[in-house]
Amino acid sequence: MNKQISFKEAVTILILMLVMLGWGVIGFGLSPQIPVLTVIALLIFWLQIRGFEWEEVMKGISQGISTAIVPIFIFLLIGTLIAVWIQAGIIPSLMVLGFHMISSHFFVPSVFLVCSLVGLAIGSGFTTVSTVGIALFGMGSTLGINPALTAGAIISGAVFGDKMSPLSDSTNLASAVAEADLFDHIKNMMWSTIPAFIGSLLFFFFLGQSNKATSLAGIAAVESSLRQNFSVSFWAALPIIFMFACAWKKVPAIQTLFANIFLSVAMLFVQNPGFKMQKLATLIESGYVSNSGNKTVDALLTRGGISSMMGTVSLIIMTLALGGILMHLGIIDSAMKPLVERLKKPGWLILTTIMAGIGINLFVGEQYLSVILPANAFKPAYKRIGLDPLALSRALEDGGSVINYLIPWGVAGSFVASALGVPVLDFLPFTMFSLLSPVFSILSGFTGIGLKWKQEKVA
Repeated sequence: MNKQISFKEAVTILILMLVMLGWGVIGFGLSPQIPVLTVIALLIFWLQIRGFEWEEVMKGISQGISTAIVPIFIFLLIGTLIAVWIQAGIIPSLMVLGFHMISSHFFVPSVFLVCSLVGLAIGSGFTTVSTVGIALFGMGSTLGINPALTAGAIISGAVFGDKMSPLSDSTNLASAVAEADLFDHIKNMMWSTIPAFIGSLLFFFFLGQSNKATSLAGIAAVESSLRQNFSVSFWAALPIIFMFACAWKKVPAIQTLFANIFLSVAMLFVQNPGFKMQKLATLIESGYVSNSGNKTVDALLTRGGISSMMGTVSLIIMTLALGGILMHLGIIDSAMKPLVERLKKPGWLILTTIMAGIGINLFVGEQYLSVILPANAFKPAYKRIGLDPLALSRALEDGGSVINYLIPWGVAGSFVASALGVPVLDFLPFTMFSLLSPVFSILSGFTGIGLKWKQEKVA
C-alpha cells in the first residue's frame, strides 16, 4: 500500500479536521479537548487503514509532546507564582495602583490603561473583562458613553495585559510551540505591541473624553476590600522589578520563575510570620481562594495554583500530539509544501502566518488552536529562510490569540460579548489593540524593523 500522502489527500484531511474541530467547539459548545481527542482517534484509525506502522504513529505523538516538556513545567511554575503573588499582596497592590488611574473626564483612555495594568498583573483577559471590566462598563453607562466604545477599551486593555504578561497561558503557549524563550518572546513582541498600544491610547483619548462626572464608589469599594484583606504596599513592586531585571539579563525562564517564587514566599513570611508551611503547600497546589466578601475581588483573586493549569496543560499535550502525528507522517508537509516553497521573503511568510491564524479563528473559533496549528505548519519555513523562532512566536500571537476576541462565534469573542452585553460586531471597530497588532506585525515583516534573524539571512 502506498504510504506517501498526496497533496489532495493531505488537504482533505486538514479540511475535515478543521470542520470537526469547528463543529465541536462552535456547533456543540464543547471544550476544545474533546474535539481534539476525537480528531486524534479518527486520524489514528485512518492511518492504520492506510498501512502506517503503529510505531510511526507513536513516534509522531512522542515527538510532538516532547517539545512541550519544558513549557509545561513553566506553566506549573506560573500557576504557583500567581497564587503566591496574590497571597503576598503583589497582584492586589498592582490593582490598587490601576484604580488610582481612573479619571471621569478621560474615562475611556483611563479604562484602557487600568484594564491593561490589571491584565498584566493577573495574566488573564477573560478575568479582567468579567470583573473589573464589568464594573467599568457600568460606570461608562452612567456617563452616557457609547457602550461599544467602552467595551472596546476594556477588551483592548485586557488583551494587551494578557498578551504581555508572563503569567498568561496564551503567551506561554505561543513561545512554547515556536520553541522561543518566554521573556525574549515578550520583549520581541514590543515591536508590534507598543505601537498598537500607543495607537489605541490615542484613539481612545480622542473619542473618549467626557465633561460629565461619575461616581467612583464601586471602584472605591473594591480598593477598600483589597486594602483590608491584603498587604498593599510599594514593596510589592520588588518581585516585578526583579522579574524584569532577569528578563533583561536573559536569565532562563525556569530560573527566573523559581527565584521569583522564593522571593515572593520570603516576602509572604516577612509580612505574616505565623503563616504555616501546610497552608503554603495548599496554596501552591490548589491556588488562592479569596473570601473577602466583595464579589468582584473574590472573582478576580480566586486563582492560581498548580491544579489551575492542568486544563491548559491537557489541551497543549493533545494538540501537540495531533501536530506531531501530522508533521511526522508528512501530512502538513504535503499540504503546505506548494505554499511554503513560494514563501521565500519574510514579509509574505509573516503575512501568511497571521492570515492562517485569523482563518483558524474564523473556522474553529478556538484561541489555542489558532496558535498551535499555524506553528506546526510554518515552523519549517521560518527555519529554512533563517528567521529566529521569536519571529514566529510574535506572528502567532498577533494573528491568533488577540484576534479570537473579534470572532462572534469564537470562545473569547462570545465570552466577552456575554459578559458585557455588547455584540461582538458592535465593539469590533473599537477594539483597536486587536485590530492594530497584526498590522504592525505585518509591517515589521515587510520593513525588517524589529524582525529577528537566527543567522545570516538566507537568499
